[in-house]
Order: sequence, then structure tokens, then C-alpha cells
Amino acid sequence: MARNDPLRNFRFKVEVDNAEMGFSEVAIAETATDAIDYREGSDPAHLRKLSGLTKYGNITLKYGATTDSKKLFDWHQSIVLGQIDKNRKKVTVIVLDETGSPKARFLISEAWPVKYHSSDLNGKGNEVLIELLELANEGIERVA
Repeated sequence: MARNDPLRNFRFKVEVDNAEMGFSEVAIAETATDAIDYREGSDPAHLRKLSGLTKYGNITLKYGATTDSKKLFDWHQSIVLGQIDKNRKKVTVIVLDETGSPKARFLISEAWPVKYHSSDLNGKGNEVLIELLELANEGIERVA
């Protein structure tokens, strides 16, 4: 019988509009659907639960700053300038197994930056400059 081990959280890749990009961390926030209490006058003396709106949490991407990472800052800057509709993107997070084969895939639809942050600079430090990009979205779906 073949083993079915859990996937590890340190082997992944991210695609933004089908372009592969490197990130050191990806955080997928929770998705929640509101429960709405409802009761008609002729119902039994308890509430029914109906499904309400679904809220998709933001996605947080962290990466070491490079000359190529300016594209992500420029994406955020286009949102600051009010160009949201033409700058929504599809983001795919792919979880890999030990051999590098894709085993899980999360599709994030209509993503756009709501927050950008760069780590502090220190003349006596030697750490990597880390940038953070937080994305709002309109759907998270696990397709594999």
C-alpha cells in the first residue's frame, strides 16, 4: 500500500498572471461564510441557519528585494493611481512534493495590491531587504 504523506509547507511556487515569481513566504488568509439566523412565524421555536456572504481573506506575499521585484511595487503603484480594473490579476500558488511535482494548486482570482511594505534599512545590518505585498481578492479555490 502506497503512503500518502502530508505535503510540506516549504516547497511552493507562485505564478502571477502565468509568470512564475519567487517568494519566501505566502500566507493565505481564511475564507468564511456568514451564517444568517432566520425564522418564519409558522416555524418551530428555533432559528434556521442560512448561508450569507462569503468573505475571502487577503493573500500576503513576502520576498527578497531584487531589481526584478520592482514589477510588484509598480503593480501596487498602479492601484494607488486608481487603475484597479485593468490591474486585477490571477495568482496561482502551487504546492510541490519532495520531487518538485505539483500536488496542490490554489487559484486566487481578481487579486490586486492593497498594501506594500519594505523592511527597515540598517547601516550595521546584513539581512536581506524583505518586501511585503498584500493582495485583496474575489475568490480562493483549491483545484488540486
